[in-house]
Amino acid sequence: MSDVVSETEAAELQASLNSGWERDGTALLTRRFSFGDFRDAFGFATRVALLAERENHHPDFEIGWGRVVLALTPHSAGG
Repeated sequence: MSDVVSETEAAELQASLNSGWERDGTALLTRRFSFGDFRDAFGFATRVALLAERENHHPDFEIGWGRVVLALTPHSAGG
């Protein structure tokens, strides 16, 4: 099990991420993706789900017409 990073470490790591990712404290990253329709949004979410399963890291998904919101939390690190 990993340790949850400190606020300072989280801020440093955030600098290396695409600017579309938003951080809520040290335990949550979210990003909203926009698409032209539901089919493209759902297809993207499906591809992410398959990759996540391979990596054994499972984000929370919010899927709607033309949008996908991903939320990543370090469950294995206790937060």
